[in-house]
Amino acid sequence: MLKKLLSVSSLLLGLVAGAPALATGTPDALVRQISVDVLNAAKADKAIQAGDINRIVAMVEEKVMPHVNFEVVTRSAVGPQWRAATPEQRGKLQAEFKTLLVRVYSGALTELKDHTVEITKTLPVAGSSQVVVQSEVRGGSEPIKLDYRLDKPAEAWKIIDVNVGGLWLVQNYRSQFATELNKGGIDGLINALVERNKTAAKG
Repeated sequence: MLKKLLSVSSLLLGLVAGAPALATGTPDALVRQISVDVLNAAKADKAIQAGDINRIVAMVEEKVMPHVNFEVVTRSAVGPQWRAATPEQRGKLQAEFKTLLVRVYSGALTELKDHTVEITKTLPVAGSSQVVVQSEVRGGSEPIKLDYRLDKPAEAWKIIDVNVGGLWLVQNYRSQFATELNKGGIDGLINALVERNKTAAKG
């Protein structure tokens, strides 16, 4: 069940991040418009539908990653030990975590069929500049409720987390990372991510 939730949340994180031309709009407009654009693009791409991992990875790199605040995502997933990491370690953590999530997103994109996305509500996060955009993915046996947490540190909104079925994606990784951090510290976590990415690449 957890694996399925992560897959769906990763899929929709990919669906709500895309064209730079929309990056300065309101967060709900960004989610709505790019969801439609990326869904249509993926459905029209035979290589993606056939599971061409190189084509999918390229699409994710182009359309998703520029609109994720990866420093915030990685820092949140690592937790308090992030403060003790050197700049070099932080760079390695971000690079390996990005590789991990690109693979997750890429696998989830192959599940696209006749889904649609409906924005239901946008809520401010008290005491911060963040907002949560709530939505539903429709097209399966029953709607899937998804929340997207976004922040606007500069001129553009950035995605910093996704919630599906009550599970925040970054929080889930934080619990996984805590195990590695307790065993081997920052370097131990980096090594674990490197090995996980190597295994995924072979698969």
